Amino acid sequence: MRLRTIAAILACLLVALFVAINWSAFITPTTLSIVFASIEAPLGMVMLGVLVLFALAAAAYMAVWQSRTLLELRRHTKELNEQRALADQAEASRFTDLRAVIHAEIEGLAAQLATNQSALKKEIRDQSNSLAAALAEIDDRMRRPGAAG
Repeated sequence: MRLRTIAAILACLLVALFVAINWSAFITPTTLSIVFASIEAPLGMVMLGVLVLFALAAAAYMAVWQSRTLLELRRHTKELNEQRALADQAEASRFTDLRAVIHAEIEGLAAQLATNQSALKKEIRDQSNSLAAALAEIDDRMRRPGAAG
């Protein structure tokens, strides 16, 4: 139990003990003035009634306060869940956009690689043909009679 609950229960028990010990004084009739009239009633019972009314009023106030707090907490929780859902949707959208950008970049790199690869093959083929021609010319010079040697 919380400390406030224990304190309230203890206070009620102390009042009940006080009333039980002084019961004869509580029920002794006394003349009471209520501004425009006088009545004969036990002062202790009147005061006990006032105390009970104040306790009930405080309990009612606390119940209303707690229900308002719970309603506000539920409203905040609902708003928080809505905001979380919006954030999740935004994050999912960003991931989708990122996926599209990465896919486009990979396709661009693949196209560039294919272009570079075909250019490299052409350059190798040209260099190979040039080398073959140079070797053939050297071979031809070496086989010709009267080549300087």
